[in-house]
Amino acid sequence: MANQVQEFNDYRAKMNEKLLADNNKIIKRIFNLDTNAYAEGALDVKTKELLGLVASTVLRCDDCIKYHLETSFKEGISKEEMMEAMGIATLVGGTIVIPHLRRAYEFWEALENKG
Repeated sequence: MANQVQEFNDYRAKMNEKLLADNNKIIKRIFNLDTNAYAEGALDVKTKELLGLVASTVLRCDDCIKYHLETSFKEGISKEEMMEAMGIATLVGGTIVIPHLRRAYEFWEALENKG
């Protein structure tokens, strides 16, 4: 399962490098805005990551969910905190997000088994 994490990160890094090398000013600004939005501010990084996780789940973006799961994991968010946030996401998003919840749980297990 840990390979799942590495494959995701390798693909993401490779494609981000290609996108940024294309030197599109709008894309670069969006990437920069995304990075800065999750920096420490009035809300701490953990809270922002959980907000990103919930929003990504409701919007049903598996890549975004994986990104926020891994960042949350690295920030020290517990499985219980993650699952509570995913519960809110499932409540707000409805039963259509359950497949994303399943994949998120599987990816979290891969993160746990990686370290």
